Amino acid sequence: METTDFSRRDFLKSAAAMGGGSLLLSAFPWLQTFSKENQKEVIGEKAKIAIIGTGSRGMYHIQNILRVIPQAEIVALCDVYQPHLDQAAALCPKAKTYTDYRELLLSPEVEGVLIASPLHTHASLTIAGLNAGKHVFCEKSMARTLDDCKAMYDTYKQSGKVLYIGQQRLFDPKYIKAFEMVHNGSIGEVVGIRNYWFRNNDWRRPVSDPSLERHINWRLYKEYSGGLMTELATHQLQLGTWALKALPDFISGFGDIIFWKDGREVYDSVNVMYHYPNGVHMSFESTISNKFFGMGEQILGHKGTIELSKGKYYMEEPKPAPGIQQLINQIEHKVFDNVSFAGPSWVPETASESKGEYIVEKTKTHDGASSTGAVGDGSEELVAAFCHSVITGKPIPSLVEEAYYSSVLALLGIKAMEERVVMPFPDAYKIPYLNHSNV
Repeated sequence: METTDFSRRDFLKSAAAMGGGSLLLSAFPWLQTFSKENQKEVIGEKAKIAIIGTGSRGMYHIQNILRVIPQAEIVALCDVYQPHLDQAAALCPKAKTYTDYRELLLSPEVEGVLIASPLHTHASLTIAGLNAGKHVFCEKSMARTLDDCKAMYDTYKQSGKVLYIGQQRLFDPKYIKAFEMVHNGSIGEVVGIRNYWFRNNDWRRPVSDPSLERHINWRLYKEYSGGLMTELATHQLQLGTWALKALPDFISGFGDIIFWKDGREVYDSVNVMYHYPNGVHMSFESTISNKFFGMGEQILGHKGTIELSKGKYYMEEPKPAPGIQQLINQIEHKVFDNVSFAGPSWVPETASESKGEYIVEKTKTHDGASSTGAVGDGSEELVAAFCHSVITGKPIPSLVEEAYYSSVLALLGIKAMEERVVMPFPDAYKIPYLNHSNV
C-alpha cells in the first residue's frame, strides 16, 4: 500500500466541489450523489439495508458500513453457510438473520439489498430483489452468463428501482482525475490500453468438509465462476469503455491451466485482446503463478501515459531538467566519450526512467493482492452512494451501463478463449448507452 492519506472526508469534499461542474458531471454522472445539494437530501435519514452473502466481501462491506456510512442501518443478514452468518450476526446483533433469501425479501423493513454471494447466484438474487420492490446493490461481475447479464439489465429498466453493480473504480478519486485528463487531451490521442493482474497463490480456501468444496471454492469451477476474467478482469475491462467511449468490434484470446493442476476447471493463465473500431487495442493478461509485475492498468496516449494502479502519469517529453542537472547527467552517462560524427541517425529506444507525477495530490494505491478489498479503492464511496439512492429512490445515470459492459466484455473474452476464435461483439448484447454506429 502506498498512501498519502486521502481520507473519505477528503473525497466527499472534493467530489462535492466537482459536483458543481456540468462538464465533469457529463463525463462522470454518478458523482452527482456527492454534490452539496444531494447530500442535504439524506441528512438524518437511514437506509435500511440487508446483506445477502456474508463471506469475505460481504464482511468487508458490513465493516465499512458500520465504520463510515452513518446513513445506513443493517437490518437483515442472509447466508446459507452458518459460520459466515454467525460472524456477521456478531457484528450486527440487532439484524434479523435468514438462511433463505426469499423470506428476507418478504420483509417490509428491508429497503435495499446488498448482494455479495457467489457469481452464479447474482442474476437470480438481483432479479428477485428488484421484483420484490427492493433497491439492489450486486457485486461485480453482474452474472455468470451473457443472457443473465441482459436479463438483469432488462429487469432493472422495467422495475423502477435502483441497481448498483460493484465497480468501485468509478468512485476512486485517482481514476476520476485520470479520466478527466484522458478526455481533455492531456495525454493526447489514446493509442493503447494495457491491463494485467498477477498473483502467486492457488486461489484456494480451506475446506473443513469435502462436501463443501464447490461451495467454498466456487471460483475454481466453471458452473459458478468465470475465473480470472469475472473475478479480476471485470474491474479493468471497464477502462476501454470509459476511455474510448466505444465498444470493441472483435475479441480474441487464449486461456490455459498451466500450473495449478489440482482439479480446478477455470484457467490459471489468460491473455485476451480487444480490438476497437478505431484500431486501438486493449489487452488483459493474468497469471496466478507469478506475482512479479503485480497489478497494472495503463492508458497510452501519443503525448503521455497514465498508470492508474500507481496513480501516476508520465509525459512522452518531460520537462527538461535545469542546465546544471543536465550537465551532471551527461557526465554520468559519459555522453562525451567516443562521440561519433557519422553513422546511424538513430539510438536504441529504452523504457522511460521518469518517476512520473501523481494524478492527485493525496492518493492511495494498492498492488491488487487482496481478494477482498483495499482502503481507498472507492468501495466505501460506492456503498455510500447506494445508501443515498435507497433513501431517495434516485438511480445514478451510467453506473449500470458501465458495469454491464465490463461484465459482458469479460464473458466474451472467456467465450473467445474457449472457442479459440476471433469473435465479433454480438448485437444481441448491446444496450442503449454508447454510440454503436461504428461497431
